[in-house]
Order: sequence, then C-alpha cells, then structure tokens
Amino acid sequence: MLRGRSAEQARIDGLLAGAVAESSSGCLVIRGDPGIGKTALLDYADAVAEGVRILRCTAVESEAELPFAGLHLLLRPVMGYAGRLPPRQGAALRGAFGLGAGPPGAAPDEARNGPPSAAPDGLRPGGPTKLPDEVAGDPLLVGLAVLTLLSEVAEERPLLCLVDDAHWLDQASAQALTFAARRLEGEGVVMLIAARDAFAADGLPYLRLEGLDRPSAVRLLADRGAPAGEQLIAESAGNPLALIELSARPAVETPFQVGPVPLTGRVQEAFHQQVRVLPRATQQALLLVAADTTGRLEVIMKAGPELGVTVADLQPALDARLVTAVGGGVAFRHPLIRSATYHGAPLHARVAAHAALAAALDGDGDADRRAWHRATAVAGPDEQVAAELERTAARAAARIGHVAAAAAYERAAQLSVEDGARSRRLTLAAESALAGGQLERAVRLAALTREGTGDPLLLARLDQIRAAGALAAGELRTAYDILLGAAASIGESDRERAFWMAMEALYCAWFLPLDTGLMGAGLDRLAELGHAAGEPYLSLVWLMRWDTAPLLGRSTRGYPPLAEIMAPAREAGAREGLRGLVLVAGCALMIGHEQAARELAASMVERSRHKGAITWLVPGLTILAEAELLLGRTREACEHLAEARRVVRDTGQRQWDNHIGGALAYLAAIRGEAEECRRHAAEALTGASSAAGSVGIMWAQWALALLDLGQGRVEAALLRLREMAGGTRSHLLPGMRCLPDLLEAAVRGGHRELVGPSLARFSEYAERMGRPSLDALLHRCLALARDDEAHYEAALRLDNGVFEQARTRLLYGEWLRRARRKAEARLQLQAGLESFEWLGAVPWAARARAELEAGGAAPGGPPAPGEPLDGLTPQELQIVRLAARGLSNRDIAAQLFLSPKTVAYHLYKAYPKLGISSRNELRER
Repeated sequence: MLRGRSAEQARIDGLLAGAVAESSSGCLVIRGDPGIGKTALLDYADAVAEGVRILRCTAVESEAELPFAGLHLLLRPVMGYAGRLPPRQGAALRGAFGLGAGPPGAAPDEARNGPPSAAPDGLRPGGPTKLPDEVAGDPLLVGLAVLTLLSEVAEERPLLCLVDDAHWLDQASAQALTFAARRLEGEGVVMLIAARDAFAADGLPYLRLEGLDRPSAVRLLADRGAPAGEQLIAESAGNPLALIELSARPAVETPFQVGPVPLTGRVQEAFHQQVRVLPRATQQALLLVAADTTGRLEVIMKAGPELGVTVADLQPALDARLVTAVGGGVAFRHPLIRSATYHGAPLHARVAAHAALAAALDGDGDADRRAWHRATAVAGPDEQVAAELERTAARAAARIGHVAAAAAYERAAQLSVEDGARSRRLTLAAESALAGGQLERAVRLAALTREGTGDPLLLARLDQIRAAGALAAGELRTAYDILLGAAASIGESDRERAFWMAMEALYCAWFLPLDTGLMGAGLDRLAELGHAAGEPYLSLVWLMRWDTAPLLGRSTRGYPPLAEIMAPAREAGAREGLRGLVLVAGCALMIGHEQAARELAASMVERSRHKGAITWLVPGLTILAEAELLLGRTREACEHLAEARRVVRDTGQRQWDNHIGGALAYLAAIRGEAEECRRHAAEALTGASSAAGSVGIMWAQWALALLDLGQGRVEAALLRLREMAGGTRSHLLPGMRCLPDLLEAAVRGGHRELVGPSLARFSEYAERMGRPSLDALLHRCLALARDDEAHYEAALRLDNGVFEQARTRLLYGEWLRRARRKAEARLQLQAGLESFEWLGAVPWAARARAELEAGGAAPGGPPAPGEPLDGLTPQELQIVRLAARGLSNRDIAAQLFLSPKTVAYHLYKAYPKLGISSRNELRER
C-alpha cells in the first residue's frame, strides 16, 4: 500500500478512467529525487489498470549511448503492428531499431541533416554541402511512427505505457517518445513517465513528488515493523526508499557528525553495505550484471567463466532481493543497487567485467554493445577498437542517433593512434553533436579539433560549426567573418561547399546594418563562387543582387529582368531540395513575389510532409504564412502559424519563436485583437538579439503600428513607423512594406513633410521590383500624397490581396465622401466593409461603417455573421480542408503528423460547427 500519495493516485486513476470510458489520451511526467516513489506510482498504475494493455520499460544508464535502445525495449512486444503503419513511418521505425535499411539517409560524415538550429530565417552554417532531398535524419519521423503505432495498438483496447528512469533514456528514444506524448489526444493511450528533474519534457504535464509528511512516514515504517525514529524521519526528508533502507541498516555509532550525509549518498551507502556482505564470487557476478546492458542471463553465463564465476553465484543476491530473475533475464530491484554495485567495485574489476562481456557478445546484433565494452576495457590508444567504435558511430548516425554517434566518434578519437584519424573523428563527433542539438558540445569539440589539424576541408567543416555557435549567440558579424573566410580558404578543393558557405554568410550580412559594407563584399564573393560552382546557382545570386544592389548604392542596369530569373531560380532551388526551396522562397518574398514565395513554400511544406522531414516544416510554414499575410489570406496564415508553433515546440527550434510571434502579432493587429497583438509582439521582442531576431522584431513593430493605425491612434502609429523606416533594419521586408502605412499616417496626421521621403523610397522599390501588388500600393500612396483620384482607380484595377484592396477602398471612399460624392463613396465603403468583415478585421470594419454613417448611409444591415469556418480552431480547419479534398483520416494524419484517431476526434468536433453531420457534406461546404 502506498502511503501519502492519494492525490497522485487520484490523478493516475483519472487518466486511466478517461482512456477506458472515453478513449481519451493523456501523459504525465512524474518527477522527483531517487527513491521518492516514482516507480511505486508506476507499479500502482500497473496494478489498478483493468481492461488495458500495458507496455513497460526501464531505461538503463549504460545504454544511453545506444540509439533507440529504450524505445525498442518499450515497443518490442507490439512491433507486429508495425506492418499497419504508412510505409515511410514503418521504414523509419524498423530502421531505427536496426530491423531494416530504413529510408535513404546521409553518409556518416553527412549526418548533419535538418534545417538550421541557430541561424535566422532557417540558415544553419554547419549543414552539409548539399542536403539530401530525402531526409532520413529526422528523428521526429520515428516519433510520428511511435504515435501511429500506439494508436493502432489502442484500437483493440486502451493502452498504458509506463517508462521508468526516463532520465537515462538515449536521446533518440526520449525525443521520439516526448514527440508522441505531446500529440496524444483521442487514441485511448495513457503514458506515465518517471524521471529525475534532468529529463527534458517541455510541453508535457508533470507532477513533482516531495517527501512524505510525518504521519505518512510513520505509517510506512510501521508497515515494515521498524521504529519511527525522529532522527531517521528528519534525515530522510520523507524519502520512502531512504526510510526503508536506512531503517533496515544496523546502527553505526560515531563520535560526531559534522552535517547530514547527502540523501542519495546515504541511500547508496546502504546498498553498498548490502552488497559488501555477500560472498566475493556473488559480488563479482553482480558486477557482471551491473556492467551488462542486455539483461540476458545467457550473456552472464557466457561471460562468467572469464572471471571464474557462474550463474549459481547470483543466488545469495537473489535471496537478499537485490536482483530478480524473470523470463530469462536478471534485473536489479532498484537502479541505485546497480549504481552501488558498479561504482563500489575497484577499477580493475570493472575493466575485467567489460572485457569479459565484450568477448561474450559475439553476435552481429550486439556489435555496438561489444564495441563500447571493448572501448571501456582498453587503457590506451588502440586503432582496432577505435575503428570498431567508429563503425558503431556511423550506424548510430544512420539510425538518427546523432548524440550517440557523437559520443562514439569522440571516444574513437581518444583511442586513435594517428593524428589525422583523431582529427577526422573529432570533426565527425562535433558535426554529430550539432545535428543532435548539442551546440555547446559541438563548438567545444570544433575548437579542440582546430588546434590539431591543418586540413583545409576539415577546417571548413569545423568553421561551419563555429559559425553555428556564433549565430546561436546572436553574433552575426562573427559568423559572417568565419563563413566568408572559410569559403575563401577552401579554394578549388570544394567549390560547392564554398558557394553555400558564402551564401550563408550573405544571409548573416542581410540581418546586419547595410552600411557595414558586408553585403557588397559578400555579393562579389558569391558571384565569383557562383561562376566557379556552376550555372545552376547563378540565378540565386541574381535574386539576392536585385534586392540589395540599390540599397548598396549600386545600379541594377544590365541585370537580367526579375521575371527571367525566377524560373531558373526555382529550378535551382528544387535541385537543392528543401534547403534550396527555403532559400528561393525567402528571396522571392523579399523581392515582392508573394505568389511565387507562396507556391515555393507550399511545395516545400508538401515535400517535407511527404518525406517525413518534420524539422523542415518550420521555415516552410513560416515563409508560407508571411506570403499568405501579404496576399491577404489571413485564415490560411493563421493555420500555418499555428502549426509552425506546434512543430517548434516538438523540435526545439526556438530561434523561430521570435519570427512566428511577430507574424502572429501582425495577424492579430489586422483583426484588432489588441491583447493578442501585444502578447505576441512581446514574445517576438523579448529575448531576441539585435541581429538574430531582426525579422521577428520588425514584424512585431509593424504589428503594433498597424494596431494603432487601425484604432485611430495616428500619432502613436507614426512614431513606431518612423522608427522602423529609419532604423538599421529598414531594408528588411517589413521595413520596406510598412512605408505605405507610414505615408498614410503622415497624411492623416498632417505631417506633410514626411510624405516626400517615404514616397520616394517606396516608389523606387516598387519600380525596381515591378510587381502588380507593389504597384497597387504605390498608386494608393500617390493618391494620398497628391490627392489624386486617378491613382485610387489605378490601384483598384490591380490585384493586391483582400486586406490591402479593402484599405484602398476605404481611403478612396473617405476621399469621395469629402468631395460630397456620397453615392460613389457608398459603393467603395460598402465593398470595403464586406471585405473587412469577411476577414474579421474588426477595427477597419468599424471605421468603414462609421464613414458610411457619416455620409448619411446606413451600412448594409448588421455586421455580416462570421463564416462557419471562423468557429474552427486552426487545427480543425486544416483537417477539414484536407478531408474535403477526399483524404482519408490516415492520409491526413500522415500529413499533419497526428494519429488517425486524433484526426477523427477533430472532425467530430468540427461537424456541428459547420452545421453538417457527415464527411460527404464537407466538399460542398
């Protein structure tokens, strides 16, 4: 019976009841110190769960370097369901467990897949020279496969997953499990994860166990027939394991004690004493079990003779309940017993145990364990062991275990005999650490390796890691210098790598003040490398040059027309895969090609979904949302931003939070949602470095200015917009696109002296880009500046997105009303009002209605009721759109990285909001 845990038990009971009665899902992370009762709560759940299938595993510290070891332990009993998974997910899961080749992946020295982990706008110096189009290195695809597998198993009956000691899970398993746990919703799956505080589980609900109160501690001791000593209760701090183990330990008289022994140390000492009283042969056999990572009795039987022990020597430990034997395996009763056994043994005994286990693990399936045991047993450099460990690292990287690969490469480097091999392996370790999200470790290894190598190609790869570290710290100038210097040093040895390093350096420069001269130098260098690297990339250079040349005081005369550049640029981007697509889409957005940017970003998102490259979704969705915003498609932008935020949470790409927050603030400003706008703007502005967060900061500032403008606070809007237009980030997209708002605020506020400079700058930009949307904005600016009706009419003849078109109608209607042309004004204002109401742009609709009333015309009835779609959440809207296209729940789940049951759950909630009752009605709706 558990003592003092009634509230925690009730919470578990609620999760289980929901899974059984309603097929609801839930996850709970149970945190706490060693011995606090985490495992006891898992045991409780195991015991009370009725009508539920149970999967359980306990992570082992010594397997933390074996990718997906913990996940395989949990899912092994249900791998027969893997055949029901979508092909790509099934291949990813089998590949992760070494049961198949898995999806195509990168070579071991190109395991650095995935989009950037530090750079702004999705640039990550540190990626491979050419990113594979099919990204096997996305560990979250395995997480999606886990989610789908659990959902399939739960179709038959509710499922309870119990994961103990999760802080010792290998990183690949932990990432896949937490990804699946965050997306549980309507599958009938309950996941309980017990871990110490070090376990990272952002976004998951948790409870933290504290020590028992005094009455519960007294009752626990009474249950054991032990006296409830006040000193024992005080020094144990209510820790149940400490109470049990220390009460059973014979009292030891000491003359004095300076202070209390740390709890874990004291409990471990209690376990030490229990081990030390055993026969020496039993201690040796226990050490073998502690050093082993398989838990298989047959391994202990094979390794024992090397140390002069047999399985029979384990009997005293079994009698003392230090270990248990179940199903052909041996397991310690508590992880601290394993730790006490292993760390309490002398070094020479541990080395002998690892050597014996390496000899015993002679099967192909145990190659990785064998390599680690051998690496632990050798005392000095050994090239044979180093090579074996390098092969282990390569296998780990191929199975998406980048952190495990980094550890194996680093240990292989330590065992290397020759300096060249050591440097190469350390470089691979640094790159694997970067791919696994361990940036500090990667930078440290890169710095260490640079000191010992003169190989220019290795130095370039290491410089990419150094640049990633600089970008993470917001030091874009440092990253620029590193990247451009490395690109120059490579020379002819790897022209393509040099080209992409220069391109990434250029992106760093773009987010720095243009007066530094870095853009000019970067463009010149890039053009040289473009010619050297080949024609396919020249169009990318021209895209960048078109946008930056005038800002650098250079003429664009003689440049190919933008229309002629976009097609080959798109082709070049497609050849480069996801990385190339995000680059071209970003460039297209900057030069006013919103529709092209939208199509490119949509293609990238679709390809990411198809390939299961989940981490690439964030840059694709963010650029897609920005394009939708500029095109006036606010509902779609909201969908994309909401999903991007969910994926950021899953992938840890926190550098995108700033960017997404700024775009969400702008969307809220259009709708007049003041609190939401300010909250999202604060997210974008808080904690962002002056360079790395440039775009998000600018979107947030633009949003706040638009909110002021929409609500009639013209002077406040003008102040913000002047700061944007005159600041060091004014060359960025929001800095250019806010100029029409600045001009409008200046005219409405009577600041005519500000009109000329704003008009001249935007006129030059629009003329250079030659886009209908920009021309429409320019005509609106000219109409405001010159009080000229012809420019209003010219603006309305051009396609400019719903929101901007409605704003033009509003301004034109106001102008017509002032000219006493009420009937014409009413037509423009009514059309603008309908668009604003359709968009949910509340303050702008209110302004249009007020203008209609001021002109003596009653607006066309009450505000138009919102469309049924307006009542849907962004995720429901996504699912409804896909279902209306005829996709099955399984197809939708695969696209949106959800389980099929979650898709069905959201459709069930959406139908009443849409006024329908079946899937067949969706397409017409």
